[in-house]
Amino acid sequence: MVDKMMKYSFILLSGETEGFLTKLQELGVVDVTRSAKPIDDRSARMLDNVAASRKLIGRLESLDYTKDTDYEAIAKAFEQTPAPADAIEESQRVLVKLGELELDKAAAEKDLNFRRPWGDFDKTRIDQLKTLGYTVRYYAVNRKLFSPEWAELYPLEIIHEDKNNVWFVTVAQDCEAYSFPIEAIAAPDGSWKEAEARLEAIKAEIVEVKAQILRCKEAVPQIKENCNKELVDLDLYLAKASTESAADNLLDILEGFAPVENDGELCKTLDEMGILYIKDEAAEDDNPPIKLKNNWFTRQFEVLTGMYGMPVYGEYDPTPIVAPFFLLFFAMCMGDAGYGILLILIGMFLKYKMADSGLGKMNGLVTFLGIGTLVIGLFLGTFFGMSILEASWAPGWLKAICVDGWFPDGKIAGFPAQMVLAVGIGVFHICLAMVVKAIGYTKRFGFKENISTWGWLILILGGLILAAVGMTGFLSPLAMKIAIIVLAVVSGLGIYIFNTPGRNPLANIGSGLWDTYNMITGLLGDVLSYIRLYALGLAGGMLGQAFNILGGMMVEDGFGAINWLPFLLIVLFGHTLNLAMSCLGAFVHPLRLNFVEYFKNAGYEGKGKKYNPLKK
Repeated sequence: MVDKMMKYSFILLSGETEGFLTKLQELGVVDVTRSAKPIDDRSARMLDNVAASRKLIGRLESLDYTKDTDYEAIAKAFEQTPAPADAIEESQRVLVKLGELELDKAAAEKDLNFRRPWGDFDKTRIDQLKTLGYTVRYYAVNRKLFSPEWAELYPLEIIHEDKNNVWFVTVAQDCEAYSFPIEAIAAPDGSWKEAEARLEAIKAEIVEVKAQILRCKEAVPQIKENCNKELVDLDLYLAKASTESAADNLLDILEGFAPVENDGELCKTLDEMGILYIKDEAAEDDNPPIKLKNNWFTRQFEVLTGMYGMPVYGEYDPTPIVAPFFLLFFAMCMGDAGYGILLILIGMFLKYKMADSGLGKMNGLVTFLGIGTLVIGLFLGTFFGMSILEASWAPGWLKAICVDGWFPDGKIAGFPAQMVLAVGIGVFHICLAMVVKAIGYTKRFGFKENISTWGWLILILGGLILAAVGMTGFLSPLAMKIAIIVLAVVSGLGIYIFNTPGRNPLANIGSGLWDTYNMITGLLGDVLSYIRLYALGLAGGMLGQAFNILGGMMVEDGFGAINWLPFLLIVLFGHTLNLAMSCLGAFVHPLRLNFVEYFKNAGYEGKGKKYNPLKK
C-alpha cells in the first residue's frame, strides 16, 4: 500500500536555512522538494566526484591478485609499500600507470618474440659493416616458400629455422646490383636478451604498482565514507538551492513531505527549534513522494514495481497483486522442481555469503521464486528434465498432484492441460485487472466518469459467469435468455450511451464502437499472451530432457571410468545452461505479462516519484 503523507511548508530566516536542513538530515524523514539532477557547475562537480569515487571503488574491489603468477612478489612488495597520503588520488594514478604498463608489457612481449629467432648479437658490429659499405638485409619466410637454391645464388646466411619458418640474412656491398625474390623485413633493434631484460624490468615495475594498488585497496572503506559524505553534501546543496526567497530575501520558504506516522516526532522537533511551519494532509494534486508499505512477503517484490514506476499519490500500489502473480508466472515458466531447489540454495547463499552486496539483498526474492518453482514444478510434473509421471522412483502421492495426471490423456478439450491452465490464469488475471481499474478509477475520479469501465467489467465478468452457469445447466433456457438480454442492455448503456456524461449520445455511440474494436482485439491478444507460460515451461523441460538423453547415451554400457566423466560434464553443463536460460526467460516474460497485459487493463500509470528523505 501507499503510505499516507503530510505536506509541510517551512518559513525560515535566510540565515537559518542551512542549519535547519542539517537538522532535517539528522531526522531522516522529510523529503524536501528538490531537483534530482545537478542545477549548476558546483552540483555537477559534486556529482562527478561521487560517480568517479564509485567507479574507483568498483575497480579496486574487483581486483584480486591472489591468483596472479607473481602474487608472492606482489605480497612481498606490499609489505614494503607505505600507505598513501591521498588514497583517491594515488589510486587513480597507479591504476592509470598499471594500464600503461600492461600496454608496454604487451609491446615488449611482441618485440621479444620478433627478436628471439635472430639470437643474441651485437648491434654495433652490424653498424660497423654499414660503415664499411656493406648492407645487411633480414628475411623471414615460410619453410614451404624457402628455396635452397637461394644459398647458391645470393650471399645468404640462415640464422634460425623451425618446422614452419626460416630466418636468414643477406650481406652485400652497396655498390653491387642487388635483387632478391622476396621483400626484406624490418631489422631488429637489438638482441633478444636486451628485449628480455626490458620485459623483465616492466614486469618488476608492474609488481610494484600492483603492490601500491593493494595498499590503496585498504582505504576503500575510507573512500566509501568520503563518497557518502559527498553525496549527503550534494543532497543538502540541492535542497538549499530549492528554497524560495521572500521579503527581500530575508525569508526562505521550503516545502517537504513526511509519512503521517512520523508527524508527531517531526512536529515536536520543529516546535523545539522554533520553526514556523504549516502542515496539511497531502493530496494527489500536491504530487507527494511515494513510500510503499507492505508485509514481509510483498516487500520482496517492490523492486519490480520500482522497475516500472512508482504509483502516483492516490493510485493503488500494484505490488500486492504483482507479487503472487509474478511468483506464479515465474514458477510456471521455469516449470522444474529441481531448478526450484537450486534457486532456494542460491537464495541461501546470497543471504549468508553476500548479505552486504546489492545482489545479496535480493536473497528473499530469489528464495521465494525458488519455493514457487519447486511447488509448481511438482504440480507440472518435471524434476531436472525428468517426467515425474513416468519416473519409477516417484511415489504415488507425488504423481497424484501432477496436473497432467488428472486427465486420461493429459488434455482438456483436445488441448494440453497446462496450456488450458495458462490461458485460464490469463483470463482471471485480466479480469482482476479490470476490477482493480474500475474500483481505482471510481475512487479517484468518481463513478460518473467511469460508467464505460463498469460497463465493460459487467459485460466480461457477467458473460463468463453466464457461460459457466450455462454449462452446468442450472438455469433454464428462458432464464438464460433473460439474463443475457439484461446483461447486454445494462453493459451496452454504459459502453455506448453514458460512456462520457454530458456529451452528444451519437458521439458516445461512435466512441463506444471504437472502444469495442480496441477492446476485442486487445483482449484477445492479451489472453493469448499467457500461452507463453506454457511454452517457456515446455521448452525448458524439453531442453533439460535432451541433456538427460545425451548424458544417458554416455553410460548405456554402464558407469565405467571412461563413461562417467562425459556423463557428468554433459548433465552438469547442460542443466547449468538450461537453468540460466530458463531464469532469464522466466524473469523477462512474467514482467511483460504484469507490465503490459495487467497494467494496461488495470489502468496503472506508474508516474510517481520515490520517497527520498534528506538523511545522512
